[in-house]
Amino acid sequence: MSGVVVNRCDFTVGQYIGGLYRVDLVLGEGSFGKVFKVMGPGSQVYALKLLKLWEIVPELRKPLMDRFVMEFETGLIKSRFLVHSVGHGLECGNPFIVMDYCPKGNLTQYMERYSVDLVKVGREILCGLNDLHKSGKVHRDLKPENVLIKEDGTAALTDFGISGDRNKRMTERNILGRPQQIFGTYAYMPPEQVNRLRGDATVLPTTDIFSFGVMMYQLLTGKLPFGELNDHNDLVSYQRNGKNGNWDRRLLERTENGAVWQKVIEGCLIPDFKQRMQSATAVLNQMPQGQPVSYIQQWVGGKPEPGKKGLSMRVMQGLEHGKVYDLSHLFRDRKRLITIGREDSNVVCIPENESPYISRRHCTIETDVRTGRWFIRDGQWIAEKGRGGYWKESVNGTYINSAPVTPEGSELHPGDIITVGDVTFRIEDY
Repeated sequence: MSGVVVNRCDFTVGQYIGGLYRVDLVLGEGSFGKVFKVMGPGSQVYALKLLKLWEIVPELRKPLMDRFVMEFETGLIKSRFLVHSVGHGLECGNPFIVMDYCPKGNLTQYMERYSVDLVKVGREILCGLNDLHKSGKVHRDLKPENVLIKEDGTAALTDFGISGDRNKRMTERNILGRPQQIFGTYAYMPPEQVNRLRGDATVLPTTDIFSFGVMMYQLLTGKLPFGELNDHNDLVSYQRNGKNGNWDRRLLERTENGAVWQKVIEGCLIPDFKQRMQSATAVLNQMPQGQPVSYIQQWVGGKPEPGKKGLSMRVMQGLEHGKVYDLSHLFRDRKRLITIGREDSNVVCIPENESPYISRRHCTIETDVRTGRWFIRDGQWIAEKGRGGYWKESVNGTYINSAPVTPEGSELHPGDIITVGDVTFRIEDY
């Protein structure tokens, strides 16, 4: 953002954003952005999200811009169950995203006006999560306000960027210079993400699975599972209950249709993410019977297809999102090993400015030249002069499709999602 002049821009009904989009209504406003209902070319109705860069100190604008771009790109995933990005631009130096307009509001508003089939809605949310996860994305801020309802009643996930960022709590205070009321986010946050410890700091789809369990419990019972959460006085107790798995099972049992949800909620709210249900598909398989959801898996940028020449690794989530590493080319140039980690000495050096969740020497990719098969191993070989060496595993682990990778290794295939700390890669053929 260096050299770009950023000015305040407060829009009222009837004014134009980007010269194309006429403001019809203000839909909402948060710490970083403002959302409008707008009329675009051809009298098409859209939602437009404007990032309020004028309220953000200059040195912190670029990271937010990067996340805003990532949010736009996530909205390009082809899925019935995600709110789509349709355009973007700048107004007075402030970026905006143009998105699908969902006229029936968010899930909380929708339930206040209509009788809702929660089994159907739950299945649609899980389909949206599955599309995100298969594309190497984790939502990280799943809650009723981030589920919008389309004209035909289909639930679609939104808000993939700033609000779901793992540093939201820190960022809101530092950028704006004042604390924010963010208990809504805490209510749905899994224990491993509240206080990220060494060994438990990797962001996996299980983060969203926990949030889904909290949200569905709330929608079914009208209460949060781990107690009241109205202010800081409630926060310690609420998080302690979440960490210990203490939630009100009797209330769910007494709720109409609550008993049929018991197995799903139990599996989602397991405190240990390694024991929790591991994927949206696993939760879908345990869901109560209801109206079938028409679902076809889609991929951002198209589904990877069997390759002809080599293997590549695309950054799907992280500071370098969109960057592609040509593994076949790197292998030819770097002998037989491709090392990945935070240190510059790695073949693939992963930038991670805000937290040390990626080890200096995190994992290793190898190939068998005889068979053409590729493998990934957690950790790296540490050579010691005069004493040989030893294999050192990463602190927080390496994951492939949410399953932990051992030092013995796992085979890589096109479409696989590798997770290292907060960064995800997708393996692709070309």
